Amino acid sequence: MQLSVFSAKPYDKTYLTTARATELDSSAGIEIIYHEFPLSLETVSLAKGAAAVCVFVNDELNADVLESLHASGARAILLRCAGYNNVDLQAAQRLGLFVANVPSYSPEAVAEFAVSLIQTLNRNTHRAYNRVREGNFNLDGLLGRTLYGKTVGLVGTGRIGVAFARIMNGFGCELLAYDPFESEDFKKYGKYTDLDTLLSQSDIVSLHCPLTEKTRHIIDEKTLPKMKKDAVLVNTSRGGLIKTKAVIAALKSKHLGGLALDVYEGEGSLFYNDHSGHIIDDDELMRLTTFHNVLVCGHQAFFTQEALREIADGTIRNLSDFVHKVKCKNALVQDQAGSPLVRSDSVPIRI
Repeated sequence: MQLSVFSAKPYDKTYLTTARATELDSSAGIEIIYHEFPLSLETVSLAKGAAAVCVFVNDELNADVLESLHASGARAILLRCAGYNNVDLQAAQRLGLFVANVPSYSPEAVAEFAVSLIQTLNRNTHRAYNRVREGNFNLDGLLGRTLYGKTVGLVGTGRIGVAFARIMNGFGCELLAYDPFESEDFKKYGKYTDLDTLLSQSDIVSLHCPLTEKTRHIIDEKTLPKMKKDAVLVNTSRGGLIKTKAVIAALKSKHLGGLALDVYEGEGSLFYNDHSGHIIDDDELMRLTTFHNVLVCGHQAFFTQEALREIADGTIRNLSDFVHKVKCKNALVQDQAGSPLVRSDSVPIRI
């Protein structure tokens, strides 16, 4: 049995190889083939002969790709991530494909990174670092704000959102949250409110919700004016939650005080690869990099040793369930008996 891994980086090979269960190898003879290329309609032929494919956040799994995979013999889609907005779940169910994700892997990793973005942007440590390297110790332009007592708004209170709330509560912040599905764990640290109230009262707004048709561009030209003037916006979830043109306009008008992104709605053709020797023709991304109060990172919030280990272990466990025809707790659309299955926690957030 062959498993084709797309968008494979050296660290993927290391952790997946380590995680591969001995009993899975001996009982099923699993052979892992790594492809550095992302999965798309142009590269789907590389999966020919594979019974399962393993994909990441920017791989394309629309209906055409899924049909091509099915026609070539693939029967399982393994997502080594939590988000599944890049998968046509209805098409997968129609084709009878097994699809499973890794819903929880070190939520603290992403939460901690969101906090590091806030602190870097707020205290201008990135600018101070560059200044000192040039012998410039002037403090002008580096003025920040004390986080203690500030109001922080969370859009989405899943595992990552709660982990983020726990940290910000430790800073002494007041916490507001918006999520149609309230979490008792979050209520230990803050209170729920409606989205408009959250935007109007928060000094910092951090996005921790999945990307669905309901949440796409939840931050746009209609919601940005509702935000408190000079507030900071943070996104470590999915790029499509923010309409880039709208935040550029808000930054230019000085209504938005700062923007920290680890994700970008046009990241698919850019992130996870080195483009330093090429001209990047994404005008909106390049415009964002010209603002002194904007941070853009390359979707690295998850990137810790602990998270990679959990992702690899979870992926291999999902594969083991598929191979041994065991009902998989992480299945998104199909159980081992072929009957439709939609996990309760895969219901899209309602806005």
